[in-house]
Amino acid sequence: MKAVVVYESMFGNTRVIAESVAEGLRSNHDEVAVVPVGEADPRHLGEADLVVVGGPTHAWGMSRPATRRGAPDYVRRSKGVLTLEPGAAGPGVRELLASLGQVRTKAAAFDTRVNRSPLLTGRASKGIARELRRHGFQLVAPPESFFVTGKSVMVPGEADRARAFGARLAAVGLRSASTPPAPS
Repeated sequence: MKAVVVYESMFGNTRVIAESVAEGLRSNHDEVAVVPVGEADPRHLGEADLVVVGGPTHAWGMSRPATRRGAPDYVRRSKGVLTLEPGAAGPGVRELLASLGQVRTKAAAFDTRVNRSPLLTGRASKGIARELRRHGFQLVAPPESFFVTGKSVMVPGEADRARAFGARLAAVGLRSASTPPAPS
């Protein structure tokens, strides 16, 4: 089975989560690719058995060009704590999803966000999941959030949670792949 994890990352947290999800997926998938959103080819997503898409939560949802423009200032203000990821300026997950036609494969969504109530922070994963469904993907799990502090530093244990999320996705994918179709 083939899985693709596509991610958008500003400061490296979402990349680490994507890599950890991929580690979990490798428990039951022969081939797992981790791809920054700027390198994702929409034509290849339909060739995967499972597509996992994740990004940071900005202004209560998926990043936009305007929110990404503020990332370099945030890095400067962090006084060396944060570094800007290659490709942070875009395009982002929002633009990738907008470029898709109908894709008939399994999918899951995740985000990184501040560890507070989603009523206060929003959740990019919900918007990602909604767009994946709109483009024909079959979601195999509810959207998942992984947490960072208010200073954009990953909360300890989140990479382990992401590996477990990936392993759960791999198990769901195998069950649905081995289930014979219902008689018509």
